Amino acid sequence: MNWITSLLGNLNYGTVFFLMMLESTVIPVPSELVVSPAAYHAAGGNLNIWLVILFSTLGADLGATINYVVAYFVGRPVVYKFANSKLGHLCLLNQQKVEKSEKYFYDHGMVATITGRLIPGIRHLISIPAGLAKMPYMWFLLYTTLGAGVWNCILAALGWYLHAIVPESQLNDKIMEYGDYIKWTIIALVLVAVAYFAIKHYIKNKKK
Repeated sequence: MNWITSLLGNLNYGTVFFLMMLESTVIPVPSELVVSPAAYHAAGGNLNIWLVILFSTLGADLGATINYVVAYFVGRPVVYKFANSKLGHLCLLNQQKVEKSEKYFYDHGMVATITGRLIPGIRHLISIPAGLAKMPYMWFLLYTTLGAGVWNCILAALGWYLHAIVPESQLNDKIMEYGDYIKWTIIALVLVAVAYFAIKHYIKNKKK
């Protein structure tokens, strides 16, 4: 998608908002290559870091809302049909990925809308099972904003940090390199948090 590449090369508040909106639907736009480079430019004085985080989070909210509304009203059969279509495959989507996000949502409840935003492969799809489950929209929006906000702060911090040590010609390669470490660290932290709350819930029920 050459037009996406063109937008990635011309990052401003509008393009950050738009690209993060796409990233939170089913369009394969890597958030790492949106927020971190924008923060890199903010460190150079071309943008404001807080506005980068704000617009990226608002874009993520809108994209997630689109997924939520579509899933809420069309239901599981249509969602699966799209996931298995040629267009769905062009968006790197398939039924197995949707089922994986559903399982994560139903295993962890509404809080999955926060933690799911931090997990690769689930992040941009977690709004679909929220819509299918008809989760109250205000709770959905709150949890999505928290999860997306945390993720965008992490990516912005990475971009800001890289400005001091990496020339722009090497930026994207370094972002993907550091991004892998960040992803695995976040996954480990999410698993620890989930285990903690599961054990706490088990102990609480056992005492009853």
